[in-house]
Amino acid sequence: MMKYLFVLFLLSVSIHQGFAQHDTTKATPLYAQFPLPQFSILLTDSSTWYTKNDLPKKKKTLIMLFSPDCEHCKHETEIIKKNIRHFRGTQVVMVTSMPFQKMKEFYTHYELDKFKNITVGRDPKFFFSNYFKVRYLPYLAIYDKNYKLLKTFEGATKWEDLLTYL
Repeated sequence: MMKYLFVLFLLSVSIHQGFAQHDTTKATPLYAQFPLPQFSILLTDSSTWYTKNDLPKKKKTLIMLFSPDCEHCKHETEIIKKNIRHFRGTQVVMVTSMPFQKMKEFYTHYELDKFKNITVGRDPKFFFSNYFKVRYLPYLAIYDKNYKLLKTFEGATKWEDLLTYL
C-alpha cells in the first residue's frame, strides 16, 4: 500500500510539473547569451557596407538603434555628442531601418561625420530590431571589447546610467 501511495505521489508531482507554466520573463534573452553576431549596415555614402569585422579591436561597442524622427533618439544623440570624451574607448554604431534619405539628413544635421568613433548606417534587413526584439527607441546595447553584452537600455536613458558601462 505504501508503495502504491508513493507511486501515486510521484505521478501527481510529475503531472503538476508538466502542466505548470514556467515564468519566461526571467529567462535570459537569447541575444544576451552570445557575443555580438555578424551584421552588415549600409553607410551614409550609400555604397559601403560596415560589418562586425570593421569594428575597432580592443574597444567597447555601443549599438544604438534609432529613428531620425524620434525625439528621444535626437536627445540621446545630443547627449553622446556633448559627452564624446567619455566615448574614447567605445565605437558607437548608430543604426536605423528608416529610409536612407532620412538617415542621411540625420547624419548631416548632427554633424556626425566629425566624430571618428561614430558610425551611422542603415539596416535594410531589420536585423538588429529583430535580434534585440526592440519595442522602444532609442535602443542601446553596450558590448565589451570581446563583444560580450554588458547592458541594454530601451527608451530614454539617463546619462549617468549609460556612463557606468563606458
